[in-house]
Amino acid sequence: MAIMSLLRSAKLFFTPLVLSALLFANAASAHWSLDNEASVLSFVTVKAEHVAEVHTFDVLSGTIDDAGDVVISIQLASVNTLIPIRNERMQAMLFETNLFPQATITGNVDIQALAKLAAGESQRAQVEIQLSLHGSSSTLMADLMINRTSDGLVATTVKPLIVTADSVGLVAGVEQLREVAGLPSISRSVPVSFTVVFDQGH
Repeated sequence: MAIMSLLRSAKLFFTPLVLSALLFANAASAHWSLDNEASVLSFVTVKAEHVAEVHTFDVLSGTIDDAGDVVISIQLASVNTLIPIRNERMQAMLFETNLFPQATITGNVDIQALAKLAAGESQRAQVEIQLSLHGSSSTLMADLMINRTSDGLVATTVKPLIVTADSVGLVAGVEQLREVAGLPSISRSVPVSFTVVFDQGH
C-alpha cells in the first residue's frame, strides 16, 4: 500500500512537469508563418512640405524559425497609394521592381522567452533589424510590442521606423517622382509602421 501511495504521489508531482515541458518544447520548435491577410505594413510620405499621405504594401510573407530568426519579404509591386498611376510610377521609378522585386526585413527574437508567454500575454522588445531594399541594406532598431495568441504571435511597432532614401538607394527615384509630378518637394525620410501576425504550425 505504501508503495502504491508513493507511486500515485510521484505521478501527481511529475505529470504537470512533463506536460509543461512538452508544451514548451512544442512552442519552441514550432515554425511560425506570416498571415498576409491579418498583417499590414504602412508608410507615410510628405509632399509639397505639408501634404502627408499614408500608403501600404499589400503582399507580405515571412517566417520565424526555431532559432528565432525572422524573415519578412515585401512584394514592392504591391505598393498601394490608392492612385493607380502613382502606384505604377513608384514601381517603375522609385523601387524599379523589374530589377528589385522585393524588400526584406530580417532580425532575431528571443524564441524561448516568447514560448513562455501564455495566450493573451505581451512582451515589449527592442529588435535590431536589417532592411534590404533596392540593392542597399540599412540597420534599424525596432521597438516592438509582441502579443502571444493561441495560434502564434502579433508584433506591432510601438514607434514608427524612420527610413531615409539615401540609406536604401532611393534618392534618384524620389527625385524622378518629384519631377514627373511637378512637386516642389518630396520628403526623403519616411516613417514606417507595421503589425505582423504569425501563425504557428509544426
